[in-house]
Amino acid sequence: MGIPVFPTINATLNFLAGIFLWWGYTAIKKGDQQTHKKAMIAALTASGLFLISYLTYHYLHGSTKYAEEGFIRMVYFAILLTHTPLAALMVPFILAAVYFALKGDFARHVKITRWLFPVWMYVSVTGVVIYLMLYVF
Repeated sequence: MGIPVFPTINATLNFLAGIFLWWGYTAIKKGDQQTHKKAMIAALTASGLFLISYLTYHYLHGSTKYAEEGFIRMVYFAILLTHTPLAALMVPFILAAVYFALKGDFARHVKITRWLFPVWMYVSVTGVVIYLMLYVF
């Protein structure tokens, strides 16, 4: 059957978003605002491209059924059932965090990103895990 191109692109973009998020997090912890800004723009870009690719794939292809049975199936659905709503819920928070950063309201930016960062990382990592479970293992 082979591995479809769109899911591979999506997983790669999720992986890159996670890398850029971590880069931005470590930069801001060191006080390097310029590197943080560059990393976050890269994370936003990767996530935005992911969203476009993901929606296009599912529009053209529909949903993908998970074929495995037993305990691993329960693990897959536990990941999917946390990943999906968190992915949808984080979008307005990302937009708010960007808005506050652009306005220079860093107190509100930090208030949001303190919760947003771990959720966005979780969604990025579990996106790759879902891909691996569906298409590789």
